[in-house]
Amino acid sequence: MVRIQTEHAPAAIGPYSQAIKTNGFVFTSGQIALDPATGEVVPGGIREQTARICENLKAVLAAAGSAMEKVVKTTCFLTDMNDFAAFNDVYGRYFSERPARSCVAVKALPKGVLAEVEVIALA
Repeated sequence: MVRIQTEHAPAAIGPYSQAIKTNGFVFTSGQIALDPATGEVVPGGIREQTARICENLKAVLAAAGSAMEKVVKTTCFLTDMNDFAAFNDVYGRYFSERPARSCVAVKALPKGVLAEVEVIALA
C-alpha cells in the first residue's frame, strides 16, 4: 500500500491521505474546490468549483501514475441538486470514459463548498 501525496493538489485538511495506491487501484480521498497554491476555495459557482475539483483529481491521479481515463468509479456529493446539470456539464468534459458513478445530495461540505468528488481508478 502506497500513500500518495502531491503539492499539485490541496494538502489534506485532516488525518487522511490524498490517495492510496494498492492492488492495482488508486483510491482518492474526496476532493473539494481548494486552490492547491493558496488552500482557499476557488471563487465562482458550481462550474468553477467542479473544474477545480477535477483538476485536483487529475493531479492526485498523476502522482499515483494513473489518469482520468483510468477512473472506473466516482462518488459525487452536491449540496444542491439544482446544480446537477451544471455540475454534469463540467464533469463530462473531464470524465470522457464515462465511469460508473453515484451522485447524492448532502446537507453541507467542508469549507462551505458546493461539491466533492472521490474516485477509484486503475493504477
